[in-house]
Amino acid sequence: MLLFRSVVQNKMGIQRGNNRVRLIGGSHGGRRLQFPAAMGLRPTADRVRETLFNWLQQDIASASCLDLFAGSGALGFEAASRGAAHVTMIESQRNVFRSLQQNLSLLQLQDVIRLVNADALRWLQGSAEMYQLVFLDPPFNKKLMQPVIDQLERGGWLAPKALIYLEQDVHDEPPQLPDNWRVIRDKTAGQVRYRLVQRAGI
Repeated sequence: MLLFRSVVQNKMGIQRGNNRVRLIGGSHGGRRLQFPAAMGLRPTADRVRETLFNWLQQDIASASCLDLFAGSGALGFEAASRGAAHVTMIESQRNVFRSLQQNLSLLQLQDVIRLVNADALRWLQGSAEMYQLVFLDPPFNKKLMQPVIDQLERGGWLAPKALIYLEQDVHDEPPQLPDNWRVIRDKTAGQVRYRLVQRAGI
């Protein structure tokens, strides 16, 4: 990704180097948060995140958000900083989850953010809650995008007219979207393709 100075990714996909992410806007804009090196952890780049939240500026305030592959927390914490009413952040790796807990304590956003240490697909098999905005940025090499999309749609997790953010490797085949999902934004930056999709609803 594009965000860090002196960052190297080894053959196992573990990012090494200056592992910090900067929140861009909102009440915590400018804050820098640390996160551990971990398999597949690849925070959304500054310029991509800035573009995304420009797209969302009319929709983020008071939204209920789901960040299914929280990682560094770049997307979930940014949403909370910009006024989301509630953010659920799912992270499966225990050391990364502990880092999220530490950063949540630093930001004092416990009233807004709920952290869950779980596998995203297994968590989606539980009782559905309805979200207005979903961030979907899974590890690029795990082939998780399609099954998660399918489970989100059939499991009742999405509010009518929910917005879904999709981030993937630019070389990967795009997932097959449900018939009632419509792509409203589509861009690339370096090795990343990112899109904003809206679900049709009444």
